[in-house]
Amino acid sequence: MKIHENNFISELRNKNEKALYFVIDNYGWIIKSTVKKSLYNLIGHQEECINDILLAIWDNIDSFDEDKNSFKNWVAAISKYKSIDYQRKYLKNLKDENIENTELVSPENLLEKVLEKDVQNNLEKLLAPLKPEDKKIFLMVYLEEKDFDEISEELRISKSILYNRLSRGKKKLKNTIQDIETRRI
Repeated sequence: MKIHENNFISELRNKNEKALYFVIDNYGWIIKSTVKKSLYNLIGHQEECINDILLAIWDNIDSFDEDKNSFKNWVAAISKYKSIDYQRKYLKNLKDENIENTELVSPENLLEKVLEKDVQNNLEKLLAPLKPEDKKIFLMVYLEEKDFDEISEELRISKSILYNRLSRGKKKLKNTIQDIETRRI
């Protein structure tokens, strides 16, 4: 059955999902604009609110009266009230949140975090040619600054194997760095 302007309400009442798609296609702009206007500062909650509005339309279509109101106004009212509910829920959560557990990000902290992530990404790219076991050894020696006895015991390999892997790994990294440098020139 084809859903159109004259039968979509009756089809919604019959729980025909195609009628809900018709509502989304023809009245979704009302829902989205109402939610975006009301929840402009809660971007992460907008999609959830829109889904709740669609569910409310689906569940409450029997309470819609064509003689009292247009479907467009009814959808707008549901959208507005659901958006207000989300605002209240968000404000309640803010009120209940302990300020001592909130981490404030200062510009210095933000720069530090960005630089830390950049260093981490560069380190991953640099160590990419190494085998996973060799990467682990490099990180333990040069990043965690563990001594060879501790690493040898933890990985259950002899120190001579440890030295050999580091030596081979250094050669691979040296070649990788030289390749990068020649590409820059």
